[in-house]
Amino acid sequence: MKKLVIWDLDGTLLNTIADLARSTNYALRENGFPEHEVSAYNFFVGNGINKLFERALPEGARDETNIRRIREAFLPYYDRHNADESVPYPGIPELLDRLARQGVKLAVASNKYQAATRALISRFFPTIPFAVVLGQREGIPTKPDPAIVDEILARTGIAREDTLYVGDSDVDMRTALNSGVDACGVCWGFRPRAELEKYHPAYIAERPEDIPAFL
Repeated sequence: MKKLVIWDLDGTLLNTIADLARSTNYALRENGFPEHEVSAYNFFVGNGINKLFERALPEGARDETNIRRIREAFLPYYDRHNADESVPYPGIPELLDRLARQGVKLAVASNKYQAATRALISRFFPTIPFAVVLGQREGIPTKPDPAIVDEILARTGIAREDTLYVGDSDVDMRTALNSGVDACGVCWGFRPRAELEKYHPAYIAERPEDIPAFL
């Protein structure tokens, strides 16, 4: 029985793509750059917001100055609108509650910046006793670097072999590999199943209800 489940946030616990797309398009528009369809953002997100902005900018404009300009417009807008359309995936609240009641420790490891990660977890899962909630922070490498998982393991005192990492993208599968923990790819998120299968995760879940069997 696994003692700890570490969850990715965007595309795994919450469907946040519409709010991320709208907020990035707002920042692009404010700075005179073309916008994108919401579907394009499925492949822009996953590596933190600076990488999101780099991917969303036109090829000839992906420099630090423009990324900073987009970030300055994005942050206050997203902080106001990050829950306009974002919702938990069906079955996720019930699954988290079930696992918590069974004594499984729960944690979040996200490349979303820390303030928004905490705000969304508090808003949508107020009764779930997460042991650790970590987003992207200054000076800490983003996933797939294992630093965020290592910090969660240190804080919880749970061994790697007793941990399952759950996520929806190649970034998540590589994070688990780099961290030496079992991975579970989920098929309801932003990326296709084939992307997950390339990394040979221990498990692939079609629905949240599949996950308890993997523990």
